[in-house]
Amino acid sequence: MTDEAVKSYRYRTFGLHNFEKIPQIGRLSDEEIFAIKVVGSVLPFKANNYVTDELIDWDNYADDPIFRLTFPHRDMLSEDDFNEMAAALRAGLSKMEIKEIANKIRLELNPHPAGQQDLNVPQLGDVKLTGVQHKYRETMLFFPSQGQTCHAYCTFCFRWPQFVGMDELKFAMREIEYVVDYLKEHPEVQDILFTGGDPMIMRTKVLRPYIEALLEADLPNLKTIRIGSKALGYWPYRFTTDADADELLDLFQRVTESGKVLSYMAHFNHPVEMETPAVKEAIARIRATGAQIRSQSPIMKHINDSADVWAKMWRTQVDLGIIPYYMFLARDTGAQDYFAVPLARAWNIYREAYQQVSGICRTVRGPSMSAGPGKVQVVGASEVNGEKVFTLQFLQGRNPDWVRKPFFAEFDEDAIWLDDLEPAFDSEFFYEEEYREMTETAVEEVV
Repeated sequence: MTDEAVKSYRYRTFGLHNFEKIPQIGRLSDEEIFAIKVVGSVLPFKANNYVTDELIDWDNYADDPIFRLTFPHRDMLSEDDFNEMAAALRAGLSKMEIKEIANKIRLELNPHPAGQQDLNVPQLGDVKLTGVQHKYRETMLFFPSQGQTCHAYCTFCFRWPQFVGMDELKFAMREIEYVVDYLKEHPEVQDILFTGGDPMIMRTKVLRPYIEALLEADLPNLKTIRIGSKALGYWPYRFTTDADADELLDLFQRVTESGKVLSYMAHFNHPVEMETPAVKEAIARIRATGAQIRSQSPIMKHINDSADVWAKMWRTQVDLGIIPYYMFLARDTGAQDYFAVPLARAWNIYREAYQQVSGICRTVRGPSMSAGPGKVQVVGASEVNGEKVFTLQFLQGRNPDWVRKPFFAEFDEDAIWLDDLEPAFDSEFFYEEEYREMTETAVEEVV
């Protein structure tokens, strides 16, 4: 697009009700269009005109990583679930009947993995903080109610329950005063992460009171304010030409001038997301406020399961002043079977990509599973006492004492998640008994 076209770009979204109006959608077959409707009736689907016009190669859409990242594919559901929803749509069932079928399928897809609802949601006195998660000692997550959608939805998203209209599965709250009080009672918390959804979907006038409350509370323990966002990848105009873009950047600068670190946690899943003039300008404007930008992504089949892609992504990020931060593994929820890369292959991709880049890119950690006990890194595959094993360690743990303690699992080339692994040399992993006790205690408190 020309510079003038970029300046006048207007935001337009596409969902199930209107995606057939996307100019390029005529390239798809009727069967492919129907599959989008079927899967999109279960898993959330939303794109926008920046994604469709700027990021997708429509001449090669079937294998295009951004198309796979945003448009549902029939293999994201099991054959039985796909056929059940397809039959319901063909039969012309009512919206309520469709929703009942969708919700039944959704509840079978492990909507809240890793103890998110049972173990992570804290209380302040008698008040359950339904928009807060506190899993790791130093870091707290906050889900502001107005930020629980995105500029477009990732088909792999592990927080898909936020977007499907099942309120009982949703994290959200407006009461920042509870968050401030909780931080005062928990001086061990050093970081607060605004997450969602995407906090950058909020207008600046909505975001500002949340940020100002944290700054005005003068919390000596709070060192870093993080914002987890896909906006740089999906709508960089949020930081350039949106009506309140300058106000947003002024707010960012106010945080950094207060002495706190503002860390923008960018979600880039493929190098193509960093190639447009709009995203380059947005990155430069954020960095000019004094904020740092870190980038993370899961490794996923069909999108970025290539060492060359990851090496290029890390090099591009460093060239743009971004710090490569995490390579994750596809979480055990939603369409995990479609996206998951076996642990052994993911580790090899990470290692081969790591070998291609200079030391300045090697800040990235991974491949890591955000599992129930914590973030578990696959350190490598090796041989111990004649037995091939995975070497693992916690990068974060529900008990901080677990962190960086190496442990071993039997090598399994098909394993895609922690639960697929068996301990090597012992009857169970070192943390399992304590984690069981944590889980049982949480259940007893709920009851």
